[in-house]
Amino acid sequence: MSEPQRHERRLADFIRQNEGAIVKEWTEFARTISPAADKMTKLALEDHIVDILEFIADDLECAQTSRQRFDKSRGKGPQDSPFSESAAEVHAALRLADGFDIDQMVSEYRALRASVVKQWVAHHQGLASTDIEDLTRFNEAIDQAVTESVAHYTKTINDSRNLFLGVLGHDLRNPLGAVSMGAQWMERLELTDPKQAKVVSEIKTAAGRATQILNDLLDLTRTSFGTEIPIAKTKTDIATLCQEIADEIHVINPDRRFEVTHEGDPTGSIDPARLGQVLSNLMGNAIQYGDASSPITVSVAGNDPDSLAIAVHNLGQPISLETQKSMFQSWVRGQDVGNPPGHGTHLGLGLYIAKLIVEAHGGEISVSSDEGKGTTFSLRLPRS
Repeated sequence: MSEPQRHERRLADFIRQNEGAIVKEWTEFARTISPAADKMTKLALEDHIVDILEFIADDLECAQTSRQRFDKSRGKGPQDSPFSESAAEVHAALRLADGFDIDQMVSEYRALRASVVKQWVAHHQGLASTDIEDLTRFNEAIDQAVTESVAHYTKTINDSRNLFLGVLGHDLRNPLGAVSMGAQWMERLELTDPKQAKVVSEIKTAAGRATQILNDLLDLTRTSFGTEIPIAKTKTDIATLCQEIADEIHVINPDRRFEVTHEGDPTGSIDPARLGQVLSNLMGNAIQYGDASSPITVSVAGNDPDSLAIAVHNLGQPISLETQKSMFQSWVRGQDVGNPPGHGTHLGLGLYIAKLIVEAHGGEISVSSDEGKGTTFSLRLPRS
């Protein structure tokens, strides 16, 4: 075959004529993505690859201006209908439903690009100018498909996030509020039966814990999707805030002692509700993991004109160095001291969210723990 004849077949023709071999390699690669692809059928793995290849082949045969090339590189190429989803968008929706993460989905396009180029180049002894043009157009078409898939995948995730936040923020908060209010109303009746009074107290406590878990999940969901925890700062006496939180926890745990002290100026510009959330978590942990015979001490140091320091200390079993390294990460919790496994009351989000709140204030949180000195959580916050 002469040189001109060898290059008569353009890339679009090659894709159409070798569709089976291309789809086979696509399917073989998709099957390696575990665990998402472990139980998928061959048809499900192939998904919309044929439609995507058809889109690419059609695109290669269309005339293209410089402006169209620019738009395509940003995922704004032409579609059959502005009201219908492209094959790349449908592919993204199905892969998301099948459990593929966004990196795995993008890796499929990388494999498709490599497969087509490898098979096509294998049929050539050299590349003509039209082949270089076809390869450029092919890469642009792949880029458009990737952009459309990623945009659709991200939009679907964002829509799911908003729905999740709506359910958490409204559909669960309202019934929890009703349970809590009912328990408070029953508590004001001053029940004489000690068993009934105990049940009402437990309902109130459980509703409070459930509300805290709900708040933690809301905060985690916001930060997981790139939204910062909202902070509304106001000038606050932090020593008074520490005492208020200690008093609230003491009501639920009357057998435990708190000692709140301060030196210097304890006022600073903070969000009292959010910092109260941090303090409640730290004091609650001290209750849960600390020595019941020793007091929990909370100290506020305001001698520095630019910052404030808060320390929450308890004696008890020390935290291992390995645990200290990871305890401010999400979904990490310590081993309950003296409690059977599975009897904890939180999801391991408290310290992670405490860290996010402190950092949103521009501050830092740390922990130190050893056998002799006990455990101290330290916060440093800018005063203004």
